[in-house]
Amino acid sequence: MTNRILIIAHAPLASALRDCAMHVYPECAMDVIALDVLPTAQPEDTLAQALDAAGAALGNGLLVLTDIFGATPANVAQKLVVGSNAKLIAGVNLSMLFRSVCYRHEPLDALIARALTGGTQGVMQVAITASQNQHRRIHDQNHNDHQQ
Repeated sequence: MTNRILIIAHAPLASALRDCAMHVYPECAMDVIALDVLPTAQPEDTLAQALDAAGAALGNGLLVLTDIFGATPANVAQKLVVGSNAKLIAGVNLSMLFRSVCYRHEPLDALIARALTGGTQGVMQVAITASQNQHRRIHDQNHNDHQQ
């Protein structure tokens, strides 16, 4: 059985994350759902939309990803998962979503662990210096390092 993934986030983040996932993993289109929460949206209306979007996956395996704990999308997501076979993670990022998509066939608890690992391992400081990546060009009279 394949778990479905529902992204509930401030607009336009949910759709943007889904679009990125579809770019890399187009075969998962039926398993990844996005719900953008507009600034003017009422929580009750958003919950109704989330229930509709989740559908039968609430009882069959649903991973809900949201952006910021304590904000409206996360609060709606919490209400959505109560009493269901769904799990919720706040702090979604693209690495987390990619990992979730790749392992959506695993049991829901294993998928949670994979998603959390992907999300945390995807955050790192990257130190890049010009000498590591670029060679000075003879015609660069100012000896400036230019990003390409």
